[in-house]
Amino acid sequence: METRAPGAPGTDDLLAEVERRLRAVPDPEIPVITIDDLGVVRDVARAGGGLRVTITPTYSGCPAMQAMADAVLAVGRRAGVPVEVVTQLAPAWTTDWMSQRGRDALRRFGIAPPTGERPHTSGPGAVGLTLQKRQVACPLCGSPDTEEIARFGSTACKALRRCLSCREPFDEFKTI
Repeated sequence: METRAPGAPGTDDLLAEVERRLRAVPDPEIPVITIDDLGVVRDVARAGGGLRVTITPTYSGCPAMQAMADAVLAVGRRAGVPVEVVTQLAPAWTTDWMSQRGRDALRRFGIAPPTGERPHTSGPGAVGLTLQKRQVACPLCGSPDTEEIARFGSTACKALRRCLSCREPFDEFKTI
């Protein structure tokens, strides 16, 4: 596809289409959710006739970030549009940024989406305290009768759980 000069006929449409495509890039670890629905895409801005995409990792050291950045750059290359990817660490990513569409996609795929809001703390070194048992509904049968088997599942952002009703194991996307 040819690259057009900024302001040339069709440029706005082309940039809008490239933005739509890069927001639709699937997460490399959980391909049923897009990086936009995951909340990793912080901003898409026009810059120098192309796009500047700001992304934030789900946690420090996330091994999927390079794959996400490469996929975003590939979208721009295929369309002939210059794309710059910028990683922004602060404020830190939170599951509050996940879209409802993304949460629903996780559930349909058999992963319990994050529930509630992230733990609230105040001051440096503060630790959130919860005095009630967290209930996570089984994404397979809907039962709230589940237990955590391991704090870390197939990726560091997920925990491994088991449903005590249908006896099936499943991942839970942790609330961060």
